[in-house]
Amino acid sequence: MATGADQAVGMGLVGFSLLLFTYYTIWVIILPFVDSDHVAHQYFLQREYSVILPGIAALMLLLSVGTFIGVVTWKNRKPKKVD
Repeated sequence: MATGADQAVGMGLVGFSLLLFTYYTIWVIILPFVDSDHVAHQYFLQREYSVILPGIAALMLLLSVGTFIGVVTWKNRKPKKVD
């Protein structure tokens, strides 16, 4: 059973993910069709970062998963038997 703290953390993560998804969607899909002098552009980073930041996040994720798999594999290896 999940405790109240677990549910609060889960809801916080879901809320953060929704906020991040909405921000990125507006930034990448809607903002290119808005005039460059519109006030909405001051709330978003430059367009170059819309490719750079997810690339860095993907690289960090791959490195983390690779490191985790390497550590688990290293800890679970068995010594060879000598006959």
